Amino acid sequence: MRTTILITSPEEWTAPGRELFEFAPLIPGGPEWFSKPTLIAALSSIIVIALCWAAFAKPKIVPRGWQSIGEYAYDFVRDHIARPNLGKDSDRWMGLLLTIFLTVLVWNLMGVVPFIQFPLAAYIGFPAVLAISVYLLKIYLGVRHHGVRGYLRGVVYLEGLPGWAYGSYAPMILLEVFVTSLFTHFIRLFANMFAGHLLVAFFSSVGFWFLFEQLSPLGAGLGVLGVAMTILITGFEMFIQFLQAFLFAMLAAMYIGSGLRGSH
Repeated sequence: MRTTILITSPEEWTAPGRELFEFAPLIPGGPEWFSKPTLIAALSSIIVIALCWAAFAKPKIVPRGWQSIGEYAYDFVRDHIARPNLGKDSDRWMGLLLTIFLTVLVWNLMGVVPFIQFPLAAYIGFPAVLAISVYLLKIYLGVRHHGVRGYLRGVVYLEGLPGWAYGSYAPMILLEVFVTSLFTHFIRLFANMFAGHLLVAFFSSVGFWFLFEQLSPLGAGLGVLGVAMTILITGFEMFIQFLQAFLFAMLAAMYIGSGLRGSH
């Protein structure tokens, strides 16, 4: 597994950079796609499936253990993500939204798991595929429930706006609904995980270098600061990891709701 500390020579420290996000095949000479991110994706799927199976396969009247955790997650997604955005349709889409929330959360938390230490959402392809799937579902629902004309009419409908102003506002709304929304959905998640991973790697590298590789009276204080900042940023990063999973799932619910209602 790739470490987050970059040391180029015994005499100088180099800040971690793009090499943190470049991975060789796990099997020498094997397929290039079988790398650390692929393994993390498979492990994350197994964790989510196992959690849901342990929580809901044989539910009890009085929840205990994994069922308690699963029901807490279910209630959180239902009350704070599904119902505010989908209303009466929330129960119908709970399976998808719970899966999205748990999957992204596990992806993100992989960044603080020892020996793994890589948030999968920092690899742009994974959140992009998930966001594209939601995007296609949104369009499918809009066309299925309202037809192409009805869906487009509902998207650009601006109550109270004079007819002459539609020529200016309609293109902007269409751009936001069919282009911008897709990219903001996954780039927000990717950018936060990318930056957070880089910050943790930077300060952990500083601490390791000045406390272990080049220990000196002047550098010891800097090394201690690096370790302290690593702990502080890791704690803050865990909060951001949860928040970004919540926001990603909430946007997914909003987009599904817009497809069902045929509006932007």
